[in-house]
This record gives sequence, structure tokens and C-alpha cells, in this order.
Amino acid sequence: MLRDTNALAHVIQTYAKTKRLRRGKQLHALLICAGYTPCTFLTNHLVNMYSKCGELDHALKLFDTMPQRNLVSWTAMISGLSQNSKFSEAIRTFCGMRICGEVPTQFAFSSAIRACASLGSIEMGKQMHCLALKFGIGSELFVGSNLEDMYSKCGAMFDACKVFEEMPCKDEVSWTAMIDGYSKIGEFEEALLAFKKMIDEEVTIDQHVLCSTLGACGALKACKFGRSVHSSVVKLGFESDIFVGNALTDMYSKAGDMESASNVFGIDSECRNVVSYTCLIDGYVETEQIEKGLSVFVELRRQGIEPNEFTFSSLIKACANQAALEQGTQLHAQVMKINFDEDPFVSSILVDMYGKCGLLEHAIQAFDEIGDPTEIAWNSLVSVFGQHGLGKDAIKIFERMVDRGVKPNAITFISLLTGCSHAGLVEEGLDYFYSMDKTYGVVPGEEHYSCVIDLLGRAGRLKEAKEFINRMPFEPNAFGWCSFLGACRIHGDKEMGKLAAEKLVKLEPKNSGALVLLSNIYANERQWEDVRSVRMRMRDGNVKKLPGYSWVDVGCKTHVFGAEDWSHPRKSAIYEKLDSLLDQIKAAGYVPHTDSVPLDMDDSMKEKLLHRHSERIAVAFALISMPIGKPIIVKKNLRVCVDCHSAIKFISKVTGRKIIVRDNSRFHHFTDGSCSCGDYW
Repeated sequence: MLRDTNALAHVIQTYAKTKRLRRGKQLHALLICAGYTPCTFLTNHLVNMYSKCGELDHALKLFDTMPQRNLVSWTAMISGLSQNSKFSEAIRTFCGMRICGEVPTQFAFSSAIRACASLGSIEMGKQMHCLALKFGIGSELFVGSNLEDMYSKCGAMFDACKVFEEMPCKDEVSWTAMIDGYSKIGEFEEALLAFKKMIDEEVTIDQHVLCSTLGACGALKACKFGRSVHSSVVKLGFESDIFVGNALTDMYSKAGDMESASNVFGIDSECRNVVSYTCLIDGYVETEQIEKGLSVFVELRRQGIEPNEFTFSSLIKACANQAALEQGTQLHAQVMKINFDEDPFVSSILVDMYGKCGLLEHAIQAFDEIGDPTEIAWNSLVSVFGQHGLGKDAIKIFERMVDRGVKPNAITFISLLTGCSHAGLVEEGLDYFYSMDKTYGVVPGEEHYSCVIDLLGRAGRLKEAKEFINRMPFEPNAFGWCSFLGACRIHGDKEMGKLAAEKLVKLEPKNSGALVLLSNIYANERQWEDVRSVRMRMRDGNVKKLPGYSWVDVGCKTHVFGAEDWSHPRKSAIYEKLDSLLDQIKAAGYVPHTDSVPLDMDDSMKEKLLHRHSERIAVAFALISMPIGKPIIVKKNLRVCVDCHSAIKFISKVTGRKIIVRDNSRFHHFTDGSCSCGDYW
């Protein structure tokens, strides 16, 4: 057998395909011991075998000591280097082959072009393209597919499309490259159109095409199109393929159809991995079903599957959005146990979570424990200070970030401008806004312009805000008009308020906030006929006012309260505490702000309504339920009213407790009769 070159080549080729490295090494050793000098043909097979088994050192040593190399030798080595992620070396070897005068095959070109794509080197890729055209194989199936993939991965979709169109023969690989390329640059509609054309041309559909197409459906929340792809999955028998199953779960989750996502997830328990669980968890998180997300996480751990950084990031993000501190701290403990606390995504979301739960010191500590903070971590900390109304601290963190050589992005400036707005740092905020493009190369978007409207409006500079709106390169978005409308209400400008309300209603016809704020502006002016007119408009348009509610976590349970809420099991104790607090704070100087009630009734009735606002009920419940020394953290879905803000200041003084309130825009830290916002919010 040792003298039968073809038989030896066949055996080595089998070892390469089955990754039986040990047997391959034994055969190679046997050849050396027998004094057999492998010919070029056999050495090529050995190089290929070592490359496919990941033993590049052996492959390179063989290749370097070959007395004679042919085209197959060079191609095997280039392919081996590219397959083992040695992309620069693959390109250098390709150049060496050309220097030796060899004409590359389509396989050598394909491997070299794949290396260019992996390195993101479009210039080198273009040179490969030119060379391929020179040798007449630029439109060959393998070369064309890889060129198309290279251009799409480098973001040059125009060139990718041109290569694709010039290919006389297209297979599922070339179609997948197009769909995947469009998805990677965010052109999801084009990706779906490419899939439709592929169906029309009756090209064979494989699992890779289906996964790429489902990814585009998920990004667009195109559930209807996704269902049609799902039917193709079932028809082609790919329903039990783990990658396709994960793509389906992810698509339905992103589209918000959690019932379908759960059904796909439950089809085959044997075809699940950490990605399957994470997709489902992420879907529950995005649809604000945190309890279900946590249940899936518990099931994942019960099955003995290790969560990854994306699993933790998703769950901690949910805890941040819901201000679920107990669950968040438990997840933090697990993160530390599995050593994910150094992951840039997980560590950054921990900073955000503690910030959104009101624990500013914990957020700072979580940031300080990050060895080398990324821009995501810096953005999280700037955002935390912004949410807590600490504009000066947000600026300090921003300056530290820039000094460390970390480039700020669009998100950084949204957080920074928000911090300036909540702290009344108008001039500083304007300076940063106008320096975005000039100094930092960040073009302001809709959100940044809206932040400036908010900045000027909060400061009462309504005329400047209106002039700024008139100079904007586009119409303000809903947040911009809402900010302007809120400022008009606070500063009593009914004409501008009416304009802002009309603009906001056009953008969001079902947004009750716009008409409620307009009604409040008229109420402040005691124009009750106008108030009734606005209320009638809401009724006729079936626009319902969003009810205010507050919630507080005690132990492992969340207690939710509405205004005038009599549903809690401890209602008697809560209202007894409320009445006791009212007597105490009145004695300390509290005077009800009855003007904040936009209703035509006497002051005594208004006082009763204010006394039973949801945030006050939540504070009273927390005071009778939580031990002294533990901060009280109350969350509210709407802006805290002027009267409750004043009352809670007095409550913090008479009880000696620290009370933190998170409303729909910022945090208020009440201590000893004062608030961190300085009555500017």
C-alpha cells in the first residue's frame, strides 16, 4: 500500500474529511519511518489534511519544505490558512503564488477573497476582483459568490449587486450572500425582495437562506411575511433544524408575537440551545413580560444550559426598565459567579440597571469596577447622571470620557443634553449641541433637536424654543412637541401650547397627553368652557386619558397603586398613615397646591383629590412596610405633580427617611425636606 500513491492519497483524504488527525499523523509517521519521500501529489494531500484538522504548523512546515510545488500545493495552503482564520497569511501566500508565476484557480481566488472579506479589506478585495476578471473567472460561480459576499460585508452593496447581476449562473450561496448582505447594512426590505426573486426563479432554498430571511423579517417586525417563510420551513422539513428554529423564535419575538415564538420554542425540546432560550427571553423582555422572561431563564438553568452574556444583558435590561431591583441584584450575583461581570455589554447594562433603580452610588461602583470601559459603559454612566438630573456630573463624566480617548456618539449626546436640560444648564447644553458636528463629527438627529427644545422650554425660554423650531432642518418629532407643550403649560403660554398640542395630535392622534396638557393650560387660566371643549374632543375621538399609577417593591413583591385606590389588602393602615402624614406635614408648613387640579371645584375637594394621588399612597405603604434605614424607591408612569413633589419633600423631613421617586422622565431624591432637582424639573 505504501507504494500505491493513489490509495495513500485516498486514505489521507478520508482522514481529512472525518477530522481523524491522530490516524493521519500515524500514517505520516509510518511513511517517514519507511524512508518513503512523499511526492508533490501526496504532500498536497497531507497539507490539506493538516489544514482541515487545524494543525496549521504541520501544514506550513510541510509546505515550506516541499522541493517542488504546483498549483494544487498553493491552493491547499491558501485555503487552509483562510479556513483557520489566518487571513493576512492567506493573502500573503496568494501573492507568493503569483510571484512564482502560478495562475490561480477559482478555489484559490475564493479563499483569498474570503480572507479579504474577513479582514474588511475592500481595497485588497477589489484587486482580487480585477485579477479574477483578467483571468476570465470573475463571474464564475464560486468566485462571484465570494466577491459578492466580500463587497456586501464591506458595505459596498452597489458593487455586490453588480457582481451578482453579472453572474450567468446563481446558486443558493450567491442568493444567501445577497440577502445576508442587505440585512447587514440594514436594507431589510431589499433582503426580502431578493428572497421573493429567489423563489420566483425556483432556486433551491436551504437553511442558510431561511435564517437570513427570517432575520430580516424580525428586524422589520414583518410577521405576515415571516409566517409565509415559516410555511416554507415546514414544507421543506427544516422545522427541527436548530438554527432555523432559533431564527423563527427570534423573528416572532421581535415581531411581538410571543404566542407563536413560544409555540416554535416548544416544538422539540431536543433542538434547543442557549440561543433558543435567549431569543425567547429577549422577546418577553421587549414585550414587558419580565416574569415570563425570568421563568424561561429558570428553565434554562434547570436544563443545565449555561446562559451567555446576551442572556444576562437582556434580563438585566428588563430589570432596569421595570426598576426591579431585587431581581437585578440576584442576576448581578449570578453574573459575578459565572465571571461575566467583565463583559462590556453586561457590565454596561449593570451600570444602567442600578441607575434606573435609583441607586446612584451602586451605578458608580459598578462602573468603577470595569477595567477598561467601552463607549457603551461611558454612555451608561452619562445617562445615569442625566436621568438623576445631575447635569454637572454628567458633563464631568463626558469630559473624562473624551480625555480617555473614547469617541462620543449620538447616544452620548442625547444623555448629555438630557442631563443639561434637567439641571437647567442651558448655555452648556447649547454649546455641546452646536459642537457636536464641528468638534466630534456627530451629526445631530431628531432626538438631539428635541433635547434642545426641552432644554429651552424647561428654562422658560419659549420664544427661543419657537425660533429654534422654525430653524430646524425638519419638523420636530413627537417628543419635541410634547416637551414644548409641557413647557407651555408650566409657563402659562396658551397660544404656543395650542399650536404644540395640534402638532402633537397630528403626529400621534391617540396620544391623550397632548389634549390633557392643553386642557390643563386652559384650566390654569380658568377658561372652563375651553376645558370642556377639549374634554369633549377627547370623548368624541375615543381618546382616553392614561391613568396615573405608582408602584413600590417590598420584599419580592411589587405593589401597584392608582389614585383613590382602595383595593390593597392593607388599605386601612395605608389611609391611616396618609392622614397622619397630612397632619404632620401641614404642621411643618405644607400648603396644598390646589391650582394643580385642572377641575372646576372648590379647594377642599381639590385637596382631597391631591391627598390620594398614587405616589403618596405608595410612599405611605412603603413607610409602614419597610424598615427604617432602607431607602424608599417609588416609580410612577407619569410626571410627578407639583403638589405631590411638595408633599413628599415635607414627608422626607418629618419622617427622616430618604425617598426616591422615578417618574416618566427623571429621578427625584428627597432628603430632609429638599429634592435633588432643586425644584427644577
